[in-house]
Amino acid sequence: MIRKAKIQDVKSIHELLNHHANQSLLLPRSLSELYDHLRDFYVIENSEVKGSILGVCSLSISWEDLGEIRSLAVVEESQERGLGSKLVEACLSEAVGLGLSKVFVLTLIKDFFARFGFKEVEKSSLPHKIWADCVRCPRFPDCDEIAMILEL
Repeated sequence: MIRKAKIQDVKSIHELLNHHANQSLLLPRSLSELYDHLRDFYVIENSEVKGSILGVCSLSISWEDLGEIRSLAVVEESQERGLGSKLVEACLSEAVGLGLSKVFVLTLIKDFFARFGFKEVEKSSLPHKIWADCVRCPRFPDCDEIAMILEL
């Protein structure tokens, strides 16, 4: 079941995201940051184990017409079941509902996001505001992530 994240999900989200961050698949997120941005997150809850999170993704507002899909992670045992796609679809649906005209992503998995219609762009074409996370990233300044954008 996909739903908006709740306070009681934060520690599970933190564990899942940082597990993937330790594999250099995404950026780590602090507990403080997760509490600050909890309303951005969607989770997929395990229907068999109450309180267990199978996946997470967030939609962050970057500018008046621009959002970012961030922190997409699915537990290894549940990958290849379409859960990541469902989370991205939930974020894109919210972006449309909010009136955003574009959504971008910084990713290592170009083909996954291309299936939704995201197109590769130069990172320099994105607003400078988004680079605040970059200076905290262990990959900075030699980032290998691909910038992609979707016109809604």
